[in-house]
Amino acid sequence: MNKSPIGIFDSGIGGVTIFNSIKKLLPKENIIYLSDNLHSPYGNKSIETIKKLSQKNTEWLIEKGCKLIVVACNTATTNSVFELRSNFNLPFVGIEPAIKSAAMKTVTGKVGVLATKGTLSSNLFNSTSTYHASNIEIIEENGDGLVELIEAGIFEGVEIENILHKHLDFMITKKIDYLVLGCTHYPLINKVLLKILPKSVKIIDSAEAVAKQTKALLINHKIENKSNQGEYSFYYNGDSASLNKVLNHKFEINKI
Repeated sequence: MNKSPIGIFDSGIGGVTIFNSIKKLLPKENIIYLSDNLHSPYGNKSIETIKKLSQKNTEWLIEKGCKLIVVACNTATTNSVFELRSNFNLPFVGIEPAIKSAAMKTVTGKVGVLATKGTLSSNLFNSTSTYHASNIEIIEENGDGLVELIEAGIFEGVEIENILHKHLDFMITKKIDYLVLGCTHYPLINKVLLKILPKSVKIIDSAEAVAKQTKALLINHKIENKSNQGEYSFYYNGDSASLNKVLNHKFEINKI
């Protein structure tokens, strides 16, 4: 069991940002990554569809022998992680926007959240925001159009900049001092975000926190792999170009 892999799934390449954090913190763990880019993006799909896709991805990773599953997609987590934990007898790590961290650190009392429609409209996101950020102003923005470009391998350029200006300019005028990235795809365009945002605005994503939670669960369940350097397998069911690009062609990827 200890040598069994950690499973990670996302609607595409965004979860690679989570993979990188887990790989760095837990270098001995074997990891299987599933990019469900055939059905990307998840953010504009119905809750029922998101639940079915998450269930299917989980079943596939369990068939591969995974001992723990990381739902490396904000939309999938906020809409399906409770059901996954109920339906499957293994640990799950979810990912949701780092509202708590931003709420604790903000000085202006105004925090921006850039996420998908599916995340922003979820009960989990709204309950988390209410609980952790009741005393600050949360400025939500649906990052419509971003995931599609990122999945196409476009991480910078005029098209990305125009969409980001559309989504962020209002937040900037409102004097936010933290921008929470509520989608694992968005750290892949950090270079453009830093270009557009004032230096006074700090960016927060959940990758490091997810890696720490993964480590904690492995320890609690006594399923850490302590014996060797980790091995990594990548699978996709749509197109291979974007996954190859974000991995810099360093790993073999497999079509399912």
